[in-house]
Amino acid sequence: MSFVSSPELDSIRPVLADAVDLARQALLDLGEGGVGEYLGVTVEDASAATHRFVSDLEGYRGWQWAVVVAAPEDADRATVSELVLLPGPNALVAPSWVPWDERIRPGDLGPGDLLSPRQDDPRLVPGYVSSGDPAVDDVAGEIGLGRTKVTSLEGRLDAAQRWHDGDFGPDAEMAKAAPSTCGLCGFYLPIAGSLSAAFGVCGNEFAADGRVVHAEYGCGAHSDTELPTGAGSPQFEPYDDAALDVTVAPTPPVETSPPVEAVSADETTDSVDGSDGPTEATEAPAEAEAVQVEAVREAEVPAGETAPVSSESAEPEAADETVHEEDSVSPS
Repeated sequence: MSFVSSPELDSIRPVLADAVDLARQALLDLGEGGVGEYLGVTVEDASAATHRFVSDLEGYRGWQWAVVVAAPEDADRATVSELVLLPGPNALVAPSWVPWDERIRPGDLGPGDLLSPRQDDPRLVPGYVSSGDPAVDDVAGEIGLGRTKVTSLEGRLDAAQRWHDGDFGPDAEMAKAAPSTCGLCGFYLPIAGSLSAAFGVCGNEFAADGRVVHAEYGCGAHSDTELPTGAGSPQFEPYDDAALDVTVAPTPPVETSPPVEAVSADETTDSVDGSDGPTEATEAPAEAEAVQVEAVREAEVPAGETAPVSSESAEPEAADETVHEEDSVSPS
């Protein structure tokens, strides 16, 4: 066990400073694992001290186990008061939490996004209150005093055409999805001179801040934008990852074979005779062929003649005659 001394060790009561094994055993009993090297002890007050250990847990590099032990003034042994896992000086921690309505930064606004001004936004005042800009309040237009040259009519028209056709003109994708136009926005700052009828400068840091915008351009950060009321994010419903959707699988239908009908003896006989009964043949193919051959032979023999005997039927008779002749011949 490695012991790292603390500058405050001399002010810690021995009963608290010596409780290293007690603190480690408390962490082992916790069952989380990852208890590493002993880092030291710091005093909390006269009756409490904190022992620290390196955390070897995966994903908690640089973190430390902290065990607070306590002992009253008249106690001869310490007891465990608290166990906690804390980030060390080099630990990787999450950034500080920022409320959702304060997380928007310049450049985050996209086509179709809506961004309303904050309640009682100090950047906006009613129109009847003076702006504090002497050039505006005194209705002092630019006349070119103090300069040797000013922009010509041709130069102003060229600039107006570029601004009209640019990313902050009325045909931009952002403008097509906007709820209103810049000419009606409280952040719209008209420019001086003849171009003030169509152009101004955006004064909203979350929109086209500092850019020359057309009066018909617009974005979701218009000063009159209103978002739906309600707690939390107005666009997304909270997701409950503990909820389960149970779907019952449908039971497939049971396929049954059609019943087999029994064939009676009468139906079998009718089918052989050529009736409307079952069409299954009951005779052998050879017998059916013999019947057809005999019918053809009878049809070809004229009346009064005897049908020739086939070679197959004649062979047995010839054999019989031969036998009789042999029987009639006597031995010489």
